[in-house]
Amino acid sequence: MLIEKAQAEVRSVFMGGSVGQMVSGALWLVSAVLATWSSPKSAIVFLVLAGMFIFPMTQLCLRLMGRRPALSKGNPLNGLGMQIAFTLPLSLPVVGAAAKYRLDWFYPAFMIVLGAHYLPFTFLYGMRVYILLAGLLITSGLALGLYLPNEFSTGAWVTSVQLILFALLARHLHAAEARKPPV
Repeated sequence: MLIEKAQAEVRSVFMGGSVGQMVSGALWLVSAVLATWSSPKSAIVFLVLAGMFIFPMTQLCLRLMGRRPALSKGNPLNGLGMQIAFTLPLSLPVVGAAAKYRLDWFYPAFMIVLGAHYLPFTFLYGMRVYILLAGLLITSGLALGLYLPNEFSTGAWVTSVQLILFALLARHLHAAEARKPPV
């Protein structure tokens, strides 16, 4: 299978990543609500634990939409997708260290790690727009950590909005690609 065909299947099956981004955005939104109206601990625990289920929740959403929830076994990008999935949880000790040093750095640190996690999506999906998402998350995380370090929940709100808006953009791009006649 050629890389372009494998990437096209990734875009098709996962709708340009829109479903996963919406799931992720919703989880960040719940974490923001908890951070604002409950406690930092509940917000952190929720995001870390719920985050482990983003891919299964994405697959469930795809099934509920009547769509195939996985790539074909012959797709050479299956392994890359799994490797990318593990980069985020393996980076959480860095986020934890930042938060232990200064609790208000939890979300900014997570945003930077999440942004870095999205860079390989550019190749996985064959969509350069993921560079934009990665850049927004990394830049926002840095800015919040440096200039608003005493605002615990702000990073969660900013990230949830960015992920949800990106989900809508990815859905639009996927729909536009789906409307194109096959070559």
